[in-house]
Amino acid sequence: MSPADRSRRRPPFPALVLALGLFVAAIANAPAADSATPPEALVTAFHDQLIQVMKNAETLGYGGRYDKLAPAVTGAFHLRLMTQITAGASWRKAKEAEKSALVEAFSKVSIATYASRFDGYSGQRFETLAAKPGPQETQLVDTRLVNPGGENVALTYVTKLIDGGWRIIDVVLDGGISELAVRRSEYRRVLKSDGIEGLIAMLNGKARAMRGKAG
Repeated sequence: MSPADRSRRRPPFPALVLALGLFVAAIANAPAADSATPPEALVTAFHDQLIQVMKNAETLGYGGRYDKLAPAVTGAFHLRLMTQITAGASWRKAKEAEKSALVEAFSKVSIATYASRFDGYSGQRFETLAAKPGPQETQLVDTRLVNPGGENVALTYVTKLIDGGWRIIDVVLDGGISELAVRRSEYRRVLKSDGIEGLIAMLNGKARAMRGKAG
């Protein structure tokens, strides 16, 4: 299945400003610096890596795509902060070992999702459209995935300057579907019934399933 097919619209979600509210409190006190590579350059570089993997997807196979994308995802995204946001109140109650294990599982699923989704190439390209200020000193980078002969996909990357560098902390699809909000909703149910250990097990299982499905 092509990236265009995998990027089909999902049911409506709260508007972008409401999605951003999920992590405003978590990032409010994050350290910032005066200068860094601009956020649009961060996003463009990440997209360049995706396109290269897509062009070589068949030769690489799932495992090769995963290995190629692992440093790109971990370098572009602040995965620990994203994990903290999706875990909500459970994060504050967790021991450091549990937090580390949860971040590792969250990272595996994040990389596996890109390795599974971007599994072919038929002329797609990413366009970086604009960068604009967001709440709590974030920067929003508006982009789109151009699908020749198919529907284009609008993607807004939410970035934050942390420890001297810009990092992605959320991706918003079609102006209102926050990836973090979707994950937070899914994880909340698991946390309520099975706790942190249950969520870790679920995420590791999901990552294994994506690898198995890809063959």
